[in-house]
Amino acid sequence: EIVVKWFEVDDDYDLLTDLVTEVNEKKYLFVSKDSIDVIIMCLFHIKTNLIEVREKKRLGIPDLSQRTQNFINKSRACQGKIDDFIENIKSQRAEFNSSESSTEEINDKDRKETNEGVKKAGLIGYKFNTVGVSDAISMGTIGMRYSLQSRDLIADSTETMMGGQWYDANISLPGCDKNMPECLIAMGRHNRPSLMVYGGTIRPGRSSCSKDVLDIISVFQSYDSYIAGSISEDKRYDIVRNSCPGPGACGGMYTANTMASAIETLGMTLPYSSSIPAEYPEKQEECLNAGEAIRNLLEQDIKPRDIMTRKAFENAMVITMILGGSTNAVLHLIAIAKSVGIELTLEDFQKVSDSTPFLADLKPSGKYVMEDLYKIGGVPAVLKYLLENNLIHGDTLTVTGKTLAENLSNVPSLSFETQDIIHPLSNPIKPTGHIQILYGNLAPEGSVAKITGKEGLVFSGIAKVFDSEVDMLKAFEQGEIKKGQVIIIRYEGPKGGPGMPEIAIMDAGLRKDVALLTDGKFSGHVTPEAQLGGPIALVKDGDRITIDANKRSINLDITDDEFSKRRQQWSAPPYRATNGTLYKYIKNVKSASEG
Repeated sequence: EIVVKWFEVDDDYDLLTDLVTEVNEKKYLFVSKDSIDVIIMCLFHIKTNLIEVREKKRLGIPDLSQRTQNFINKSRACQGKIDDFIENIKSQRAEFNSSESSTEEINDKDRKETNEGVKKAGLIGYKFNTVGVSDAISMGTIGMRYSLQSRDLIADSTETMMGGQWYDANISLPGCDKNMPECLIAMGRHNRPSLMVYGGTIRPGRSSCSKDVLDIISVFQSYDSYIAGSISEDKRYDIVRNSCPGPGACGGMYTANTMASAIETLGMTLPYSSSIPAEYPEKQEECLNAGEAIRNLLEQDIKPRDIMTRKAFENAMVITMILGGSTNAVLHLIAIAKSVGIELTLEDFQKVSDSTPFLADLKPSGKYVMEDLYKIGGVPAVLKYLLENNLIHGDTLTVTGKTLAENLSNVPSLSFETQDIIHPLSNPIKPTGHIQILYGNLAPEGSVAKITGKEGLVFSGIAKVFDSEVDMLKAFEQGEIKKGQVIIIRYEGPKGGPGMPEIAIMDAGLRKDVALLTDGKFSGHVTPEAQLGGPIALVKDGDRITIDANKRSINLDITDDEFSKRRQQWSAPPYRATNGTLYKYIKNVKSASEG
């Protein structure tokens, strides 16, 4: 109808404006101040193409303008009304990755329920997929170079689809480490009504030989124990076979569950999204409810930048500290904040850490998993407890259209008599946050460390230096890593790696007796990176290094003169990638301290 009316409008711009007003008043579609420009642009484009078509006919040229034809074809194919929003449903689907695939059946259910919810809300949904990298599979291989890079690649592709196709809104269904922050980065960029549905956490595994609770980290640790000779090959095989019993993201408070919890606290998911396990029927209910939620966001014209405010990011940092979340949250929250024009720094995290206790007894430092947290009320129950004790802001907006406090008003309170997963403020696991920002001559731009208290607060040892993770793993397998050493793995930063790969876990009974420092990722990182001439590039075997969490310091025990001498002798090695997507990443990526 709108197109037919426009056919009858002449070149008078005032008539075009009247038509837009008429469309708005008759509610053919919801018109915000942003979408008016879009409507005018679309109508003007149709008008221009009609003039072109008439001119071609006058000259005897039979073909229509390709873009006009595309518009007509798309309109016919949609068979939708003019007042239906064109809404995008984006999913990360990778059959090789349990975090993303959620098995074929579960994944299909999630997408089907989301699409059904969209239809029930009177919207038109279009689905598209994007790429994904599994850290759990890539760890310890050069495939990890693509992991952090994939975060930005996915964000770029999502932004491209949203911008190129002019979708009115977006529902994203991610399920792994890097594709959750990318969803928020893309949402911040295109700033159209959006929400995220977390694919969900995995259930814990159980050993067939014992009552041990297993998860993906159990698999990595079993390799270390096997190398150390503390378990048999059969025992290791049992752990590998039973650690991942079904679909979902890694079950402890690793990167995926950390980011899901932070994003829910930011206000960008429906309540309980971060803690509902992937296989629970409540996850399908959430997918179904997403349609009505996105329509509400459209009607109220609530956009990601209205939700992701500085106060919201402060809340997200608090929940990360409370739950003992991954240090990767530092990288990702800084990057998400940049997408909405907010500057977060390492010192912002330290400020929150200084005033926020560590309360959650969750893996990897504790004994419980996300499913256990869901059974006692999930993240909303924790948030309500924090709100009651003035640790978070309650007036931040969420994708429900309500404030965080309004969402939590009917949530049952935590009981400290019937559970020990979340400790009370009066008896924290650690009185301050586990994420600490350390500075010193080895990390002048700062280093991110995860210190739960179990590993001690001070470590001083002799450096054992490796210029790649591969070299370290070879030495580890050959028993060359000894107690009392500070293991240095360098040239694994954003440019040097490239892609700041996650360093594989090593144990073999040495976890409490060695320290590991890297410009890659291993429960933290050092900046600036070695590839850029950071001090970590100047460390030699035998140097003494002291890490002091009490003083928030990390120092190399050599003189300033020795530092200067080594710097003069140092030169940057060639990049490990010289073409393709990794080379583009190298040329554009900034320091880890900037996200």
